[in-house]
Amino acid sequence: MRTSPFPVRRALAAAAGAAMALGLFTACGSDGGSEGDADTAEDFDFSCPERTDGDPAPDEAANESQPFVFGSPGDPTSIDPVLASDGETFRVTRQIFETLISTDCTDNAPGLAESWDQNPEGTEWTFHLREGVTFHDGDALDGAAVCANFDRWANFKGGYQSPNFSYYYSAIFGGFAENDPEMGIETESLYEGCTADGLDATISLSKYTSSFPGAFSLSSFSILSPTSIAAIADVPLEAADSPLPEYSQTAGTLAGTGAFTLTDWNHSEQQVTLTRNDDYWGEKAGVKTLIFRTISDETARRQALEAGDIHGYDLAAPADVQPLLDAGFQVPVRGVFNLLYLAYTQGQAPLEDHAVREALSYAVDRQRIVDNVLPPGGLVANQFQPPSLEGWSEDVVEYEYDTEKAKDMLAEAGQEDLSLTFCYPTDVTRPYMPAPKDIFDMIAADLEAAGVTVEAKPITWVEYIPTTRSGECPLYLLGWTGDFSDPYNFLGTWFAAPSTEWGFDNAEVFDSIAAANTEPDEATRVDLWKTANEAVMEELPGLPLSSSPPSIAFAANVYPPDVSPLTQEDFSQVYFTAGS
Repeated sequence: MRTSPFPVRRALAAAAGAAMALGLFTACGSDGGSEGDADTAEDFDFSCPERTDGDPAPDEAANESQPFVFGSPGDPTSIDPVLASDGETFRVTRQIFETLISTDCTDNAPGLAESWDQNPEGTEWTFHLREGVTFHDGDALDGAAVCANFDRWANFKGGYQSPNFSYYYSAIFGGFAENDPEMGIETESLYEGCTADGLDATISLSKYTSSFPGAFSLSSFSILSPTSIAAIADVPLEAADSPLPEYSQTAGTLAGTGAFTLTDWNHSEQQVTLTRNDDYWGEKAGVKTLIFRTISDETARRQALEAGDIHGYDLAAPADVQPLLDAGFQVPVRGVFNLLYLAYTQGQAPLEDHAVREALSYAVDRQRIVDNVLPPGGLVANQFQPPSLEGWSEDVVEYEYDTEKAKDMLAEAGQEDLSLTFCYPTDVTRPYMPAPKDIFDMIAADLEAAGVTVEAKPITWVEYIPTTRSGECPLYLLGWTGDFSDPYNFLGTWFAAPSTEWGFDNAEVFDSIAAANTEPDEATRVDLWKTANEAVMEELPGLPLSSSPPSIAFAANVYPPDVSPLTQEDFSQVYFTAGS
């Protein structure tokens, strides 16, 4: 069995120190580091904190009668995981559906498969499934059920092939069995088929890529029951701008194997209700009822926790962390595994001019964003992956803050009167972007100081991803929280092939990513990822801004889940504690 090729070996001492300060977690692999060790972040051996709070006694009555309510920053988009690409959807679906491989911190771990093997070429993956697992609708988990899911995705038609819907499938597997030319997918599919033998499922690929086996842990590739697949087999999705199918918006059609079942999705109340699966194959969930309630404003989330209306919420504002701790709340800090960037859409003039992109990069004071917006442990990014992943290069081109240099370069490029539309999201916070408007304001002020006229374009989150992916925003803020521990999950997600969201066609960049992704030898692959990072920063499709350790808050009478740098918390671990 092959495990994740790149274990996280570097992270932030400040994040570890913050975790230790809570009394709930201590840093793994520390040699005495604390918050004062921030300057040695790259040498700090920290991936995930270890719990030190023991196992407090549960309040059995409360766990059966009182719903645990969690405040989410945004709405989920789809109950069908393959039709989603956002963390708020996966926060919900991860509790209902499960994947072949799970994660322990950032390492691969058994999921629905107890173990797995690969052939020497890395093109055949055989998963040995757990015995006695049943779906919520009574179907049995076996190899045939797994193959039915992979075959369904590979044979998507029409709008199902659009990256607006099946983003992760096309990003990982390339194309489909028959690519629809109207959906813009031109690459051949890596997926060659799946064969079942009892509790074994063997997935065949056309070539090795470094994304596997980690990609098998992606929530998009959660396993649905055969009955679910049959029920939705003929549901159409005609075009890339079609609304999501009704079955993906309501309870009752899709069944998984997870610790919770979906009871209700009340769109008007922005609330999803889950109920404990008492037939779950693993350890039963600590609470009977789990509710995810969308509260987009971070201040309102904090106030709801303080008032007792919710029992936890994500993305606590950096300024709120210490007051919450002082008031007796729990605020675990995740490890850093994300990246925020300013994108330059080269389909929008004059951003196809490298000199203009350089000038804009010199104009932005990234350190000011880290110092004033991010929590302790945040750091300036200089390439499109966090330093916690192998392949991070010390030799990328640097763009240090220099307003006068930015002015001079714009003048030399004939762009003294440059005016650009700058998009940012209005109703959401993300792990890599705790305060979108504040970050926008700082960057906009920097650009204005360099002589650029900024036209602000705020967009609600539900429209933001389709708008930016379509290439409509010359400048925009976006980012990524890693899904699994491989550089391709960052670089390949964005730069493996031409796309409208970036608008450039640079064979050197695409070839460098392909070379690293398909290199079986680990040492050689690490060097190739360094080369790929250097090629991307030479192209300068956008400016990497920062990486951030996001906080998650809980009430004092709650046993919280293990915090995940991938934001993949398992809420079946949560319960109300006695005597609090």
